Amino acid sequence: MSTQPTLAFIGAGNMARAIIGGLVSNGYPAKKIWACDTQLDKMSDLQQKGLNTTTDNNEAVAEADIVILAVKPQVLKAVAMEMAAAVQHHQPLIVSVAAGILCSSLEQWLGGNIALVRCMPNTPALVKQGASGLYANARVDDAQRSQTEQIMTATGIAMWVESEAHLDAVTAVSGSGPAYYFLMMEAMVTAGEKLGLSREVAQQLTIQTALGAAEMASQSDVEPAELRRRVTSPKGTTERAILTFIDQGLPEIIANGMQACYDRSAALGEELGK
Repeated sequence: MSTQPTLAFIGAGNMARAIIGGLVSNGYPAKKIWACDTQLDKMSDLQQKGLNTTTDNNEAVAEADIVILAVKPQVLKAVAMEMAAAVQHHQPLIVSVAAGILCSSLEQWLGGNIALVRCMPNTPALVKQGASGLYANARVDDAQRSQTEQIMTATGIAMWVESEAHLDAVTAVSGSGPAYYFLMMEAMVTAGEKLGLSREVAQQLTIQTALGAAEMASQSDVEPAELRRRVTSPKGTTERAILTFIDQGLPEIIANGMQACYDRSAALGEELGK
């Protein structure tokens, strides 16, 4: 980063650690990062890496230019209200990676008039292959948007959306998306076994095929639909499988599942924000 703001992570669980790990491996100074959690003994490894650690959220906020809220959504209200006075006094940029909690709720809990970014990451961030959706409220300036983007790209890609409601769509596509692929892989492994392969062979072939297909799509200048057409020879084996998937409604099943995910994401925002 051209500037190196001090970061404070409120909550030091898996997602926070994934982001921290990405930042440090990219050269971000560990001394510019605070990690705060209720159990200090769980952060001994972060201390050994040179991070500042504390169990006091207000201490971390007082030191930070950017505060990343990485606690569970169910406890975020209590955490935010406890640190509201410190946030109002120091006015850091707030970045929330808590699923479902709306900006309006966060702003209310933190006392209002804050620069706030909501982020919807996903679990592949743990292996630096994450995909995050970002939404900024009107108080976030261009420099803060850039800083947030650089923080989140430490674990993968980050894409801005113009409407907060679009984060529910991000949840349906990428936030919950890894589980869709795991289900597909699970089904392929089971089918491979039924066709006579050992589970180990079926699993390794399935995982490598998923990895290879994703890499091809990532490096290609055409859409996945065109890639599919290019590997589907007329009257061949792949075409027979694809036509079976289509005839049995796979595209509609996927669309229906993602709509259900979107609807639940929107409902959770209302439930958790009360």
